[in-house]
Amino acid sequence: MFSDKLKSTYQPKRLAVKLNAKGEQFALRGHPWVFSNSISKINHDAKTGDLAVIFSKSTNKVIGLGLFDANSPIRIKMIYSGIGKKEINAAFFQKKINEAFQIRQPLLKTNTNSYRLLFGENDSFPGLIADVYASVLVVKLYSEIWLPYLEAILPSIQQTAKAKTVVVRLSRSLEQSKSHQLKDGEVVYGILDNEVVEFVEHGVKFSANVIKGHKTGYFLDHRANRKQVGEWSKEKTVLDVFSYAGGFSVHALYNGAKEVTSLDISHQALEIAVQNGKLNSYLGIHKTIAGDAFTELNNLIKAKSTFDIVVIDPPSFAKQASEIDLAKKKYAQLAALGEKLTAKNGLLVLASCSSRVMAQAFFDINSQALTMQHRKFMTILKTGHDIDHPISFPEGAYLKCGYYRFVD
Repeated sequence: MFSDKLKSTYQPKRLAVKLNAKGEQFALRGHPWVFSNSISKINHDAKTGDLAVIFSKSTNKVIGLGLFDANSPIRIKMIYSGIGKKEINAAFFQKKINEAFQIRQPLLKTNTNSYRLLFGENDSFPGLIADVYASVLVVKLYSEIWLPYLEAILPSIQQTAKAKTVVVRLSRSLEQSKSHQLKDGEVVYGILDNEVVEFVEHGVKFSANVIKGHKTGYFLDHRANRKQVGEWSKEKTVLDVFSYAGGFSVHALYNGAKEVTSLDISHQALEIAVQNGKLNSYLGIHKTIAGDAFTELNNLIKAKSTFDIVVIDPPSFAKQASEIDLAKKKYAQLAALGEKLTAKNGLLVLASCSSRVMAQAFFDINSQALTMQHRKFMTILKTGHDIDHPISFPEGAYLKCGYYRFVD
């Protein structure tokens, strides 16, 4: 049985909405965001969670449906774009969940039982993430718009994922909200014997703390890149910068790396990385360095350390527009530092999860920074999201990763 806390006291109503010309163009193109300044007409008593029915200015036909969010500048988050009326009920959401599940099928045919089933706006569930770790489903909510619909939606997600346990995680704003009774990390279905859940990623064993871990407990988006780095790590020395739970480190050890160094500012994250490594059998040496990445990279350079493979995967540097220029400078600095630590004929892997820094800009920054180091290099690979993170609109793409081979 699902928790009674999922029941909402608010019954959402239908809103008749018209947009200005610019807003309507975006809606017709299937963009999932309608900002407050794009709305020309809406009910005065609109409340969060209400169903916004968007009508065309000229034909007065329905062109899309969304959920109203009174607490966000993105006032309407679209759940359907298309001409004509649509009934929003459990069957509507089940169809969307089924469509998302089908996209993930190629991944689930590999030796992998951890994946993102719902990727927010990109799967028509704006402000909602659903990650699966073996038999545990973790649903993270970023908006109150879903509170009236959880009782109908969560059983469908649980059944599709065949999950025995469902955990709800809340954003900070939702944790502070008084519109619900849920608590961050609450088990709303089944039981959880241990908050640390083991799972498999392309044959490699990992764990995630689904109650207290960052986001839903782990970062699934880099899965394909971790696999790729692992396959190139046999008999190599590897430096994993901003290692967090050791994703790249553990894949490298599993694939026969000679020595791996995990570097992160968090002692706790490094402990998790070490424990994740021990879930698998390996012969290499696993070292850790706790400290600020920029400081520790400079310390390694002073010590004349080099590595066959250097992976630098920082957290987002540009969470708002005002931080973009500084973020670009930091990416250039990291590329230059990484080059100095990459051994002769070595591989440097540079990643970014800052959605505000576009992919082309990021790759250009890397190329310029590396060119200035006066070493010959080849760009051998550029990647983005794994298959369970599909992109349906430009702002939905945040992850980019470049592989640079030095030719010495």
